[in-house]
Amino acid sequence: MGKNLVIVESPSKSKTIEKYLGKDFKVVSSKGHICDLATTGKEGLGIDVDHDFAPTYKISKDKKDVVKELKDLTKKSNAVYLASDPDREGEAIAWHLARVLDLDIDTTKRIIFHEITKPAVLEAIKEPTHIDMDLVHSQETRRMLDRIIGFKLSKLLQNKIQSKSAGRVQSVALHLIVLKEKEIQAFQSEEYWSIHATLKKGRQSFEALLNKVDGKKPKLKNEEQAHEIVERCKAPFTIASLTTRSRKKQARLPFTTSTMQQEASTKLGFGARRTMSIAQKLYEGIDLGGQMEGLITYMRSDSTRLSDIFVKDAMQQIENEYGKEYVGKLHAKNAKNAQDAHEAIRPTNVLNTPQRVKPYLTSEQYRLYEMIYARTLAYLMSDAVFSVTNVKLDCNGCEYAASGSVLTFDGYLKVYDKYEKQKDDLLPSLTKEDVFENVPVEAKQHFTEPPARYTEAKLIKELEEKSIGRPSTYAMIIDTLQKRGYAELKADPNKTTKTKVFFPSEQGMLTDEKLQEYFKSVINVEYTANMENTLDEIAEGQIDPIAYMHTFYDEFAPLVQAAYDKMPKKELERVGRTCPECGGELVYRNGKYGKFISCINFPKCRYTESKEDEQSEQEGQEEKFCPNCGAKMVIKKGRYGPFWACSNYPECKTIVSLKEKAKPEPTGEKCPECGHDLVKRKSRFGTTFIGCSNYPKCRYIKKEEKKKEEKK
Repeated sequence: MGKNLVIVESPSKSKTIEKYLGKDFKVVSSKGHICDLATTGKEGLGIDVDHDFAPTYKISKDKKDVVKELKDLTKKSNAVYLASDPDREGEAIAWHLARVLDLDIDTTKRIIFHEITKPAVLEAIKEPTHIDMDLVHSQETRRMLDRIIGFKLSKLLQNKIQSKSAGRVQSVALHLIVLKEKEIQAFQSEEYWSIHATLKKGRQSFEALLNKVDGKKPKLKNEEQAHEIVERCKAPFTIASLTTRSRKKQARLPFTTSTMQQEASTKLGFGARRTMSIAQKLYEGIDLGGQMEGLITYMRSDSTRLSDIFVKDAMQQIENEYGKEYVGKLHAKNAKNAQDAHEAIRPTNVLNTPQRVKPYLTSEQYRLYEMIYARTLAYLMSDAVFSVTNVKLDCNGCEYAASGSVLTFDGYLKVYDKYEKQKDDLLPSLTKEDVFENVPVEAKQHFTEPPARYTEAKLIKELEEKSIGRPSTYAMIIDTLQKRGYAELKADPNKTTKTKVFFPSEQGMLTDEKLQEYFKSVINVEYTANMENTLDEIAEGQIDPIAYMHTFYDEFAPLVQAAYDKMPKKELERVGRTCPECGGELVYRNGKYGKFISCINFPKCRYTESKEDEQSEQEGQEEKFCPNCGAKMVIKKGRYGPFWACSNYPECKTIVSLKEKAKPEPTGEKCPECGHDLVKRKSRFGTTFIGCSNYPKCRYIKKEEKKKEEKK
């Protein structure tokens, strides 16, 4: 009798879940999506736009063996459970599995769990559901939109301006980066001054800042105006008002995908992709001394909700560990566009403290888990309380203000102070009768600064706040922008901080310019946000996906055609030399590995050379000829750097390293296998070895005799 088959997405999950379910179950992985849209049909879209956008799906090449194995296992199994991830993409994977494995869509068991723990998995098996086709339609619509927009815009831009790609969300993210850069470029710095008074009572000094002059906010634009105030404030300072109050500070909400990425970026220095990779492993399962266990809930979530059971357990833990006064109240509040299908990202078991699981985690895993644990616990703890003193001082009609605060109860900071450092800003003990004589007053010059460029964390925050894309896709979007050469994440040379920020490239600026010129109605923040809302409404069964696709395409297709008709083709930049092969002009082109030089007559003439080596070639680098066919060799650039290649390619495929290899050194010995000389060579790993000079015909390598330790 066959076992029950459970199909999950990730291989690393399968072992953990199989242990939980026992001997009657076999758990295997689909290794992600098994199908995607084909690249056949009209324009290679894999979508029949003329017949209600009927998609054509194809099993991915690298998944054919996986599908074959799953089909064999399905035939031998008593029952099949589809346990892909609990989100839109996971639902689509479940549907494709059912379709390809010939399972009944309406009756096939779909199981969902938000954490990989034994209770959660067993509960899901007890209460299976069915594939949510509204959710599938939402994913399918998103995929078709991405395919149509991506394919059509990328093809257009490649043809017109040599840009590599465009996308529904990618291009809007690029637009935000470019807009910020334009703001910075247009910014004009203005001079302004501030006035500072240093007051002293006893041994303690404090600073007060000019707040008002004759009841109005001061606008000091030059040194002369600032100097007038300084001269005016040579009179005694008296206290006009003195107030002390208690201020509470509430802990922030538990992590969503976006806030986790932001906090990991600013506090841990992790990029979005790195954060998601670490979180994925924590979710899928960690070996805790022979017991596999998922340490956090599903890491793709935009909900801040926590389960009642977890809240109860966590509050008990807080009381036991820190005392009843540290137990707080819930203040849950989801974002307006949040999908509440999952909980917030939290520890699966409050007893798995960071210190308890530390021996089983890598350094990166520990740091991220520690932050997730602290953030979740902090949210359920009482407020931090501060005593805040505000003082206003008067000097000849000029009002100065100072404030100080003291932490009187740490509350949630008991566990989160590592990530949210508080510093007491003390004032001396003051009374309304205090008078300050001979107070030093100083004017300080400032200049307004341009808006700051986006850090990775700030860009993620902006995308989330504007409802552009989904947090689960932000890492990929940021990665794509860099891979396409549209933006670079680097330290600002004009700033002292080493924090990396986004700089748009010349090609990125051009790409955005053309997209805004011809597709402004589609590639913009509002349109993209509305599209996300529509996808959510499709998932809820409120909007017909086919009707929406028609509405979109009827607007989008004419824009593409107009762009082909009106967008001028970017003139290729001339090098100023002629092609040595055909005499045509040499031009600069954008390639996979950056800018390179090629013949304008491509593809008829395939002469190329590396831009990086243009300078050395101009300085009289000697010509090199192919050792096999005698044709001239040219410098090309590959993924491992520049190399010599025969210009007669593809007829002759000879390549030679650009770097001259060290000549083999004779040893005076003969090869015992063929009689040729033995020589000393260097391996590609930098190590030295002795081999036959008749290589590759003879592959003899002399093995070094290991010195045997003399027995005493």
